[in-house]
Amino acid sequence: MIGMKECNSKYCNCLYYSANALSRVMTKMADEEFAATGLSSSYAFLLMTVNDKPGVQPKEISEKMMLTQSTVTRLIEKMEHKGFLERKHSGRNTEVYPTAKSKKLDKKIKQAWMSLYKRYTAILGKEKSKKLTDDIYGAAIKLHE
Repeated sequence: MIGMKECNSKYCNCLYYSANALSRVMTKMADEEFAATGLSSSYAFLLMTVNDKPGVQPKEISEKMMLTQSTVTRLIEKMEHKGFLERKHSGRNTEVYPTAKSKKLDKKIKQAWMSLYKRYTAILGKEKSKKLTDDIYGAAIKLHE
C-alpha cells in the first residue's frame, strides 16, 4: 500500500507476507523515534512495562509484550547489565524492578512512543490507525490461541 501502488507481487495477498512487511516498516519507524532515548523499541517497551508495574514477573511481561519467556529473559538481562532493571527473587518467583536510571528515562520513552503514534497517524489517519491496530491485535490474539 506504499503510495497506494497496485499489487505487483504474488505475495501481497498473503497475510504472512503483508504482516511481515508492515512489521519491518513499523520497526524501522519505531526505532527511529525511540533512538532519542538511546534504546531500541523492544527495550523501550520493556522499560515502560516495568516502570508502570514495579515488581512485575517475567511471565507477565512476556504475556503483555507477546514475546517468549526466553526472549524476555534475554531483554531483562541486557537491561539489568546496563543498569536499567534489577531482578529480585521472592520465593520461587522473580520480580523485575526499575532502577532510578530507568525511571529517569520514562518520560522520554513515553514521548518517543507518542511521537511514533503521531507519525503513523499523520500518514494513515487516526480512524484508520485505530481500526488497523484493533484488527491486527485481534488477529494476533485469535491466531495465538
